Amino acid sequence: MHQKMVQDELLVTLTHSYEEDPGQFVTMPKPVLDSSLARLAMAELRNEGYIEEQVRGVVRLTPRGYAKLRRN
Repeated sequence: MHQKMVQDELLVTLTHSYEEDPGQFVTMPKPVLDSSLARLAMAELRNEGYIEEQVRGVVRLTPRGYAKLRRN
C-alpha cells in the first residue's frame, strides 16, 4: 500500500513537470532517494517504460507514461 502511495506521488510530480516541459528531467530530493520504497517504485516505472532516468535520481515521464496516466 505504501509503495503505491509513493508511486502515485512520484507520478503526480512527474506529470506536472511533463506538462510544463516534456523534455525536462526532475531531480528527486535526497529523502526520496534514500527511501527503499521510492527506489522500488522508480525501478518498476522505469522497467514498464513510464519513466526514464538520466542518472540516478534524475528522472522524467516518458510520452508512454504520460499517455497511460491520461487514460486512467
